[in-house]
Amino acid sequence: MSKDYVSIIDVKDHVGEEVTIGAWVANKSGKGKIAFLQLRDGTAFFQAVAFKPNFIEKYGEEEGTEKFNTIKHLSQETSILITGIVKEDSRSKFGYELDVTDLKIVGHSEDYPITPKEHGTDFLMDHRHLWLRSRKQMAIMQIRNAIIYATYEFFDKNGFIKFDSPILSGNAAEDSTELFETDYFGTPAYLSQSGQLYLEAGAMALGRVFDFGPVFRAEKSKTRRHLTEFWMMDAEYSFLSHEESLDLQEAYVKALIQGVLDRAPQALEILERDVDLLKKYIAEPFKRVSYDDAIDLLQEHENDEDADYEHLEHGDDFGSPHETWISNYFGVPTFVINYPASFKAFYMKPVPGNPERVLCADLLAPEGYGEIIGGSVREDDYDTLVAKMDALGMDKSEYEFYLDLRKYGSVPHAGFGIGIERMVTFVAGTKHIREAIPFPRMLHRIKP
Repeated sequence: MSKDYVSIIDVKDHVGEEVTIGAWVANKSGKGKIAFLQLRDGTAFFQAVAFKPNFIEKYGEEEGTEKFNTIKHLSQETSILITGIVKEDSRSKFGYELDVTDLKIVGHSEDYPITPKEHGTDFLMDHRHLWLRSRKQMAIMQIRNAIIYATYEFFDKNGFIKFDSPILSGNAAEDSTELFETDYFGTPAYLSQSGQLYLEAGAMALGRVFDFGPVFRAEKSKTRRHLTEFWMMDAEYSFLSHEESLDLQEAYVKALIQGVLDRAPQALEILERDVDLLKKYIAEPFKRVSYDDAIDLLQEHENDEDADYEHLEHGDDFGSPHETWISNYFGVPTFVINYPASFKAFYMKPVPGNPERVLCADLLAPEGYGEIIGGSVREDDYDTLVAKMDALGMDKSEYEFYLDLRKYGSVPHAGFGIGIERMVTFVAGTKHIREAIPFPRMLHRIKP
């Protein structure tokens, strides 16, 4: 913000002073000699009040009336420079308002398509570039920003180095059917679905590393939890046990929630998020339950009135209804640990003494938000990893660099990844992941 202007979020520091704010008109009301403007500038929403007699007193009958009429007829999303006296206002949620003394139009806005009336989701998504200006969408973006800020802060405090994994890769890290393939000068290449394999190389060089960037999944899914392009934070670390890895993940998620409470309280208020519930998630320890115990629990309660899920046997994977029920049963974020190796990735290390289970965990968020973190201990033994790849029929030539990590000074190591949009959705309390990213890419949406 220019030194000549004040941000709305900072007006509390200028009570009794005349300030100028660069803003947009979100809405207006009033009648007769008074006009109310709802303003926004990206930091907050704020009310300004214009009183016609004050303008006439300051500028004279003709000029004062002209200025007041300009204010009274401002159209939605017109950009302005507005000047006035900051006053405390206990009736306002923001706590302050502006007594207008002058106004200058910067950019006119005519026939703005998103009006205060209700609009359908498809219409709003088609106008996503404008929908982002609305009160709730702005709040969600502020929460996203707070989570990103808290991510960098947490890993810096815990001795991690930011390590940038490539977006273009010559191999398929896991399931090539979920990858977007592109031509790389005559050679097939793939848009990254995870930076994990490269991060493991970083962990062998630097000890503790994390990346943060866009990843891509060519899943033909239309659920409220899936995007084809989203932002992932992956972390890898050497010499940490499975339990220590879970401790780190729990501390990280709690740091993200606290970061939003600290940096975006007004956004949570706009979204009417239950702040006490978020504080509970920070204060209480996360639950840890084994996959097999979770299956037993689901079977035990499958006839309960609230058990809206299908029967599962040991060895079956969870669906969204199962994840929802488990996390809601415990009432706090819940780690489900040590899943069957049969449907987990090739690089996960088996549970000692039980090769049918692997040392992994999914963190399930309560309130129906499902998985937000997936992580595991990585197989660090060269011969064991090669045997697993051979059993799966994998082409080892595509993973030479990855196998080298086990040949030259391998150590026990683990890691995890979190989809930022799922975390934003959970903390914000919104129902669909499409609002957790500025411009969502979904199965049937590539524009705007």
